[in-house]
Amino acid sequence: TYAAFLVTLGIVGISIFSVIFPAFIISNTYEFPNDLDPFETSPWTFPIIISSFSLLTLGFLYKNEKLPSQLYSGIKFILNFEISKKTAIISGIIVLGIYIGLSSGELFLDEKNQWSDYFILEDALEIWPSTDHWNVYIKEQNTRYVRMILLDVSQDFFQNIKLLPFLASISSIIFTALITIQLSKRRLAGIIAMIVLLQSVTFTDFDTVAVYENFWVLFYLISLYSINAKWWQSSPINFLLSVFTKAFIMTYFWMNFFYIYRAEISTRIKLSLFASYGIVIGIIYWIFETQRSIIYDDIIRYDFNAFLDAFTGWGNSMQLDPFIMLFIIPLIVGLFVKSKNGLKQADSILVLLAGSILAGPLISYVTDFYFILPYRFIPFVMFVAIGIGIMFSKKN
Repeated sequence: TYAAFLVTLGIVGISIFSVIFPAFIISNTYEFPNDLDPFETSPWTFPIIISSFSLLTLGFLYKNEKLPSQLYSGIKFILNFEISKKTAIISGIIVLGIYIGLSSGELFLDEKNQWSDYFILEDALEIWPSTDHWNVYIKEQNTRYVRMILLDVSQDFFQNIKLLPFLASISSIIFTALITIQLSKRRLAGIIAMIVLLQSVTFTDFDTVAVYENFWVLFYLISLYSINAKWWQSSPINFLLSVFTKAFIMTYFWMNFFYIYRAEISTRIKLSLFASYGIVIGIIYWIFETQRSIIYDDIIRYDFNAFLDAFTGWGNSMQLDPFIMLFIIPLIVGLFVKSKNGLKQADSILVLLAGSILAGPLISYVTDFYFILPYRFIPFVMFVAIGIGIMFSKKN
């Protein structure tokens, strides 16, 4: 518990530091002379400090029963309030219905006018499933086999390339709620997680975008949810599907191992999952090795400065989501307290938060082929939503 907390606090702390002092990292890693002030603060400095201090103080006073009686009773009531299964289903349908109603119009927007990367995807679909092309970016698109199959089906069968990506986003919202309920043992927590996710600009900006689809996120969420489900055998398979939807997700594999370790399942199932994941990772490695001549030999390089610079990517993206920026430190402390109070899979969410931030710097360290764009933090936003839901778990 302490290890998960300290690692997560360290990684998030570096990211928050890069928000408060946006020029600090780049001024020390930029290879050319510059006159940047490394300690120039950003407009986010005081809001982050004030919100973090206020919420941590409130939590400390609540934990020690030092709040005014009415405020203490109100917080306790909210933390212990639960809804029936029927109410939860109806509430979930209403939330999803409002979301779908507000977002469905985006299905008819032409991505050619939105995203320049769409032209790469369009050219890749024209030669799919071939990877024979002079452009390395088009080659790389067609090595994402699962993704390209689904986009091809969406375009040719449903006559709208955005439809299946939108359905994947809807399914991701549902699995975010299901994982929250699974871990917290409270249905209200799942509804709260859905609302937190849907208020995120990072999520709603990319939920219907084909070129930055959420297939990889959905498969990864299913791989987590199934670990604690009766159909746990499908977890490594869904992780495999997520990797061949977006290779970026390969940096998440160690988080699944920790999630399995902390899961409330039998030792036999844990050992079976560890063995299954070992086999799946071996398969992934073998496939990547056979594909090296297609693309990967050309894009690998190692640059520690790029690793450090990539920590600024989180702050650049999360400025779109001020709620997350302001609440992340209190959330990490809250999850630590939850774990100390007996909810051990709160550690898993801490590790997921840390790993989803660390994935960008790890990728940047080995290649400059991928850019740390905001949509890569959609899993992080979902883990925040799950974490906030867990704060309403039965173990208070």
